[in-house]
Amino acid sequence: MIWAGALMTTLGLCGIIYSIILVRRAKRDDLEDAVMRERLGKILPLNLAALFMSALGLMVVIVGIALA
Repeated sequence: MIWAGALMTTLGLCGIIYSIILVRRAKRDDLEDAVMRERLGKILPLNLAALFMSALGLMVVIVGIALA
């Protein structure tokens, strides 16, 4: 259970890093405000899902430690 939670946390962290990379690319492209909002609006669900997965993985790790 601990290893599964650690894997979930790692995958969530990778998703967060990937969304950071996407946002930095969008800012580097120097887009207009409307286009920037649209692109960031597409990245936001990925960021939230990765954050949720990471937090859920940490909860699984803590439950696994408590049960061990």
